[in-house]
Amino acid sequence: MNRRTLILSVLAVGAAGFGGAAWYATRPAPTAKAPAVDSTFAQALIRPHSPILGPKDAPVTIVEFFDPACEACRAFHPIVKDIMKEHGDAVRVVIRYTPFHGETSEVAVRILEAARAQGKFEQILNYILWGQPQWAAHGKMQPDVLYKMAVSAGLDHEAAGAQMQAPQTTRILQQDLADVNTVGVQKTPTFFVNGKPLERFGEAELRALVATEVAAVKG
Repeated sequence: MNRRTLILSVLAVGAAGFGGAAWYATRPAPTAKAPAVDSTFAQALIRPHSPILGPKDAPVTIVEFFDPACEACRAFHPIVKDIMKEHGDAVRVVIRYTPFHGETSEVAVRILEAARAQGKFEQILNYILWGQPQWAAHGKMQPDVLYKMAVSAGLDHEAAGAQMQAPQTTRILQQDLADVNTVGVQKTPTFFVNGKPLERFGEAELRALVATEVAAVKG
């Protein structure tokens, strides 16, 4: 299977599974106060399949509802990494896939899941976000460019086809999209820290909320 055929087949699978997904704008400004997360939402925030960056047993968890094609997610990626570096083993990040930018977002998620199966999740994540202006510039999504970029960053092309289209990958996409709806996420990135919503969107606000939670667990 050549790359173009692979991308087209993945798009076809995505269209069948996610034809009803709407296009959402990336977050341009601070948003209104998010609703508190009650016990019925707790399970929807974190799933056993969710990718984790940082120590798995860290006492403070940032949950990020994330779209690889979102410019604001790209802008916040180094900020989140810096927060993790600042607090060391106290903080981990749980990624929840939020494919609001249509089929190309779904292809990006499938690429990330293939990368995870190959033990290259963070490596490929960093690279496709760095190269996002090339494959998602000005709203012009180019899945072929995205896939070639991932391969150039180390994704095994021979294995990726089956991994991207695996039933488990589709189930992860479906579950994450269902959880997005359950939690009420409407824009990306959306953050929760130890289950608490970031009430006012911004770098300073995220840093402050994480610092508060770290201080609380350290006593």
